[in-house]
Amino acid sequence: MTNEKYHIHISSKHKWFDLKLKEVWRYRDLIWLFTKRSFTLSYKQTVLGPLWLVLNPFLSSVVYTFLFGGIIGMSTDGIPQMLFYLSTNSLWGYFAGCLSGNANTFTSNAGVFGKVYFPRLTTPISNVLAAIIRFFIQLLMVFGFLIYFVITGEVSPNWYALVLLPFTLIHLGIMGMGFGIIISSFTTKYRDLTVFVGFGVTLWMYGTPVIYPLSQLSDGILKNIIIYNPVTPSIEIFRFALLGKGEILLLPLLISWIFTVIVAVFGIIVFNRVERTFMDTV
Repeated sequence: MTNEKYHIHISSKHKWFDLKLKEVWRYRDLIWLFTKRSFTLSYKQTVLGPLWLVLNPFLSSVVYTFLFGGIIGMSTDGIPQMLFYLSTNSLWGYFAGCLSGNANTFTSNAGVFGKVYFPRLTTPISNVLAAIIRFFIQLLMVFGFLIYFVITGEVSPNWYALVLLPFTLIHLGIMGMGFGIIISSFTTKYRDLTVFVGFGVTLWMYGTPVIYPLSQLSDGILKNIIIYNPVTPSIEIFRFALLGKGEILLLPLLISWIFTVIVAVFGIIVFNRVERTFMDTV
């Protein structure tokens, strides 16, 4: 029988670029507990419970179909309107969930952070995992509609491109977490940002081809801005794979990945910096 010795040194002083990934991996069970907590608390004391996971994107898609498809008459590139809005609504909801879920990391977990030590990065990671679970539940509903329209011949997915879906989720998850922890780091002092998050996410959605295809935009500055929106390449890949429309924008995708890495690294640096003193200001 061997005696294993563990030595853990907890200090407020550490390097800015110290990601503590080994320590985060050691606390992987805690990440899973936080993931379950984040998932279950979202629907605690609600009448319909997790059913809201599919009702929210479904009802939003019904409204978009009636408003943009029925009244305004906006084209969906030949894709059935309900499927068009439902699919991208689900993916955007995943990204928005990663961002909004992490925007209050410090303030919403102050009670736990002030009592016990664990790698603080486990919390935003668990929020992203909870968002992935929600997305896959919604994706089941999307596939239900998709199979129907494939059988009727109205949709021809590029099945081979579905292998890109995991990379799309990783991309949007890292970007959403990066932005979320940056906002969370600043909200410890500036609570006004929490009010801005909801408005900012909605505004960002309208600047992303979620409720309209890129083909509806005429060539010009506006279209270029939307194409180089860091979320647009992932939305287009998802639409290309699942609906058979859209395109893979290679240069915008490369720029988006570079932008995502920069945001994530900067976010972790700021996060590590703020976690040392946030209890004094939160």
